[in-house]
Amino acid sequence: MTVEYNPKIIEESAQKKWIEEKRFEAKPDNREKYYCLSMFPYPSGKLHMGHVRNYTIGDVISRYKRMNNFNVFQPMGWDAFGLPAENAAIANKVSPKEWTNDNIEHMKQQLISLGLGYDWSKELRTCEPNYYKWEQLIFKKFFEKGLVYKKKSLVNWDPVDETVLANEQVIDGKGWRSGALVEIKEIDQWFIKITNYADELLSSLSEVDWPENVKTMQENWIGKSHGAEIKYLIEGTEEYLTAFSTRPDTIFGVSFVAISPNHEIALNMSKKDKTIKSFLKKCKETSSAEADMAKAEKLGIDTGMKVIHPLTNQKIPVWIGNFVLLDYGTGVVMGVPGHDQRDFEFASKYDLDIKQVISTGNNNDLPIINKGNLINSEKYNDLDSDLASKEIIKDLSKKNLGEGLIQFRLRDWGVSRQRYWGCPIPVIYENGEAKLVEESELPVVLPELPKNSPPIPLSQNKNFFKISDVMQRETDTFDTFMDSSWYYARFTAADNNNEIFDENSKYWLPVDLYIGGIEHAILHLLYSRFFHKALRDLGMVEGNEPFKKLLTQGMVLKDGAKMSKSKGNTVDPQSYIDKYGADTVRLYMMFTAPPEQSLEWSESSVEGASRFIKKVWNLVINKNYEDIEIPNDFTKEEISLRRKVHSTLKKVTNDFETRFSFNTAIASIMELLNAIPDDFKEKDASNSKKYCLNEAVIIILKTLNPIAPHVSEYLWNHFYNFNAPEEIESSWPRVQESLLEISEFELVVQINGKVRGKTTVNIEDSQDQIEEIAKKIDNVAINLIGKNIKKVIYIKGKIINFVI
Repeated sequence: MTVEYNPKIIEESAQKKWIEEKRFEAKPDNREKYYCLSMFPYPSGKLHMGHVRNYTIGDVISRYKRMNNFNVFQPMGWDAFGLPAENAAIANKVSPKEWTNDNIEHMKQQLISLGLGYDWSKELRTCEPNYYKWEQLIFKKFFEKGLVYKKKSLVNWDPVDETVLANEQVIDGKGWRSGALVEIKEIDQWFIKITNYADELLSSLSEVDWPENVKTMQENWIGKSHGAEIKYLIEGTEEYLTAFSTRPDTIFGVSFVAISPNHEIALNMSKKDKTIKSFLKKCKETSSAEADMAKAEKLGIDTGMKVIHPLTNQKIPVWIGNFVLLDYGTGVVMGVPGHDQRDFEFASKYDLDIKQVISTGNNNDLPIINKGNLINSEKYNDLDSDLASKEIIKDLSKKNLGEGLIQFRLRDWGVSRQRYWGCPIPVIYENGEAKLVEESELPVVLPELPKNSPPIPLSQNKNFFKISDVMQRETDTFDTFMDSSWYYARFTAADNNNEIFDENSKYWLPVDLYIGGIEHAILHLLYSRFFHKALRDLGMVEGNEPFKKLLTQGMVLKDGAKMSKSKGNTVDPQSYIDKYGADTVRLYMMFTAPPEQSLEWSESSVEGASRFIKKVWNLVINKNYEDIEIPNDFTKEEISLRRKVHSTLKKVTNDFETRFSFNTAIASIMELLNAIPDDFKEKDASNSKKYCLNEAVIIILKTLNPIAPHVSEYLWNHFYNFNAPEEIESSWPRVQESLLEISEFELVVQINGKVRGKTTVNIEDSQDQIEEIAKKIDNVAINLIGKNIKKVIYIKGKIINFVI
């Protein structure tokens, strides 16, 4: 009687065994290393299907590499600080720490129940002092290197969450979490000089094996622009407005200059002019995020001020424009409506001059955005845009009214947050002067909250910030992107309490494969790259890049949309693990779509994955390996199966090794399972058939092991009567190439395209030889009697067609 497949018993037993054996604890040795890292989760309390897919992909690859004798390191931790924990703590009347740690324990058990082979001895929690102690040290080192400064800055302020928001966190003028209307506020902020590394962050993208679209997103975010800074004399003064432009060739088309609503001149004017004051107030109610500003209506107000054109000496009006960013360029733009879409819309709205100074020769409908030849530009007429730009910059330089300049879109990173649940910034103010806390006094520990107290900002906790009448602690905490920018490196020395990194770090770094969603393409990945380069320059890590290869997995969709609570289309992974087993969920995730593509959730497909695993189970559970010497002769049917076994192995190996194409690999394993003839499974089958079956079972279980590790390991041990010559994961099988070399094939013989017979021929036979063999087949010979063969079509290795 067939033993019924019970995934719960098999999986729990395997997981318990792996933990007891410390199977996935990694230590440096003389093998080639493979550091596989999936982006660590925020401990929200429950895994979602996106987590399951991400982490299964990493585990399948890690297990495959282990079977190929790589020394694999696959750690896991928790991105544990952040605003959601504060909000949840308020809602649930518990401390953020308690809420976070409870969630971590729950999610950790879920990860274990998925059969993920993590090295839990290196587990990290970013909210623990033994982690953020080192983050505070890095900040201190950055400060000493001149990479940190503090300045007053205009920020997006969320009045409900009472914190600063990055531009990317402002959506349609509202806070991404609270939905509150964002205000523009000036406060003191700590900044990190990521711009010092802008050029290298661009150039070293060529060193990494990342998807091209991610590289492009980073290139665009860094935004290197070649252009010029051009000075416009303010009429009646000796002061200048300086504008950066990537198109100095269009300077003769300037019909207005626009300044940011936050520019010093605009702010000073608002103190005397009620209309300007009202306009600036309106601007403050609008998001300063570039994406939002690009969609917003272009609004402006004439200041009445004029500036002098540096080449024509004409007077140009100065406007305040809501589309001008203070922190990009100089906060001043030269308006060229004839050759810029935004400027064209603005000039059309306010009836400003629109001049054409570039001709492309075929279409003169304004605005003309592309480069061309100059017109209406005095001595520069007829020059092409690139040459004209060089000549104009040269002439402006002679007059000290301009110079060529490289500008970056990338801004320095503001890392201050006015929240409780974050890493304290290790600064003490003595009589107002900022000093970094001594290394020996780190960590500056986040104070515990009184029982049942909601989270309160550190600025309201006198016991924390007040050291004496003249000494106070910094009360801001770090942006949580700080926590996740270097965790990949700390994993390598997570069990070392005396050093941030050690010799193990040199062995394991860089990460060989990093897996996560494309939504992290810019901020997290850019910040991590910056951290690595800065840490390298401090002598703390080696190499230029943290992540050699990047895999961005697609989303898990349901009903065509991303799963979310608000849409009511979420699927609880645990319920499917409980119902079908982790191996089925893993197999489904890998089979349904390639890793980079989105996956549409399908209940029936999960059931299909379950049926396949049961089919493998039913094949093996009543069989035991029989030690049979390799027979001298095999029948054609046996050779065909052996060829199928090794062609499958070759295909699966290639899919794993070069493409991470797990869906096609699984399809090949399914085909092999279906290709085993029933008589090979019989108890009284011949030894040669049993030998072939042994071979097929071994390859099926071995190739399935990275994907469905619990059931394949159980069946492996059962197949060998729990006396296997090796653990299933000890090696990846080798393809017998000789079996893939076909010496003969079945020739299909057609007359006028209709099949008249089949025969076996040697692959090396010539066409003439094959024609003669084909003509001798009885049914073919009968149909050719008295017929004139007009043409013979031969496709080598497949068919021959006689046209009569």
